[in-house]
Amino acid sequence: MKIVIFGASGKTGALLLGQALDNGHLVTAYVRREGSVVQKHPNLKIVTGSLNDVTKLEEAISGSDACFSTLGGGSLTKHSPELVAGIDRIVTLMEKQGVKRLVYLSSIGAGESRYFMGSVIRFLVADVFLRVPLADHNTNEQRITKSKLQWTIVRPGGLTDGPKTGNLQSGNGKTILKGSPKISRANVASFMLEQLEEKANINKGVWLFE
Repeated sequence: MKIVIFGASGKTGALLLGQALDNGHLVTAYVRREGSVVQKHPNLKIVTGSLNDVTKLEEAISGSDACFSTLGGGSLTKHSPELVAGIDRIVTLMEKQGVKRLVYLSSIGAGESRYFMGSVIRFLVADVFLRVPLADHNTNEQRITKSKLQWTIVRPGGLTDGPKTGNLQSGNGKTILKGSPKISRANVASFMLEQLEEKANINKGVWLFE
């Protein structure tokens, strides 16, 4: 498939990029800074642009089969209006160009998954430590879920730099999370890529942890 990865230079995005190329996909990596993706591959195209550059966004999205977002704000204390506006533009352009499939990396604690946490962890994680980035994810999730796209929102536990093991738990229904679950970025990237073929999670938010 021809896919676009927004945030391809980040920790999870880079893993997703590598796995997608290994699986034979044609990948467009959309990055903010030239040279931030150093990987060379005949199936890789790099588009450099900001999230408010409509021309560059259109160049990346046009003719693709699916888009992935692993974008993050990079701050626990400051909101990311550029990121929120960028997701809105990406969704709008996908609708305009008829690219229907979107897989968005969010976090446990966003949306209804907030209420899957125990009260103490919910307070510490969702109301204190990750309050700002979760607020941005909530805004993005609301935009995505109101769209005409075939979306999947992936909400992993705390991200680690562990290996890809395939040993994970996931679901799109109610659950009770014990403690503060974690998962490796490599497993998250693999799960996201699997959503290209997985139909059960279309228009669903999916919790994910090891």
